[in-house]
Amino acid sequence: MSEPRSLETLPKAHLHLHFTGSMRHGTLLELAERDGISLPDQLVSEWPPQLSAADEKGWFRFQRLYDVARSVLRTEGDVRRLVLEAAEDDVRDGGRWLEIQVDPSGYGARFGGISAFTDLVLDAVRDASGRTGLGMAVVIAANRTRHPLDARTLARLAAQYVDRGVVGFGLSNDERRGSTVEFEHAFAIAERAGLLLAPHGGELRGPEHVRTCLDALHAHRLGHGVRSAEDPDLLKRIVDEGIALEVCPVSNVALGVYSDLTSVPLPALLDAGATVALGADDPLLFGSRLNGQYATMRAAHDLSDEQLAELARMSFRASRAPADLVTRALADIDAWLGADREGSGS
Repeated sequence: MSEPRSLETLPKAHLHLHFTGSMRHGTLLELAERDGISLPDQLVSEWPPQLSAADEKGWFRFQRLYDVARSVLRTEGDVRRLVLEAAEDDVRDGGRWLEIQVDPSGYGARFGGISAFTDLVLDAVRDASGRTGLGMAVVIAANRTRHPLDARTLARLAAQYVDRGVVGFGLSNDERRGSTVEFEHAFAIAERAGLLLAPHGGELRGPEHVRTCLDALHAHRLGHGVRSAEDPDLLKRIVDEGIALEVCPVSNVALGVYSDLTSVPLPALLDAGATVALGADDPLLFGSRLNGQYATMRAAHDLSDEQLAELARMSFRASRAPADLVTRALADIDAWLGADREGSGS
């Protein structure tokens, strides 16, 4: 029996990757040592950490680790290094396009304000893209644990950077907190600016919250959205309206949404005709990058190369990548599928 095709050579678009969460573990350790920052054992000897977000305390522990990791980013060079290494890692995994998500309000105090930090990130993205050949863009995300007025400020900021590297507007953090409807004004600002709307929904909360994201925020893509599989009528609506789902299997299991990778309902989503783009979410905390999502889903659900190729195609179709990049990537996916099987299937 021939070996499965190598997933590392399958062209992919990466649509769900958080800024600090993209950091390499080795970089975290190096920067912390440089500045004498004490890291918890879960980020050192017990890495990757054992996580759960099944309750409020579990999410608090997860968020605390994320905040500690963010604290090691002290200089402009640190930001540029993080972006470049994220690009290098995606290229190594077959990435052709990356939309990296960042909340500037989490970094503004240290980097001269949210506008200055956004300028820095976009410049770092341009540099990393030029050095690696990876197409890149930014999604600015508001934090749902902050006041909705802060989200409006970020939406206006994102609107100012349309056509300058910002392609979308999101809403992140624990979807069980705050009132999603209260963020509709921020999303209306982003919508008027022509930005892609990609709030988190349908991971820690179920189908009812997905409906809110669609009705109140007019989502084009859903960060996660995986629990749409629990409601056939909702899933049909998602398919009919062309809403893409940014499914992050390894983080779903790590946070206790599903007990194991075989329980992630990817086959149900695909069978229903949903557009799915696999993402790594926060590799720093979950220990698995882009290629790992494809590899784990291949193993857990015995996905064929044809199914994996279609997942890759959907990731580009759901992206804001330039048309010429998408055309080339789709052709290369066809070439991957038509090539003789070789390699270890890594």
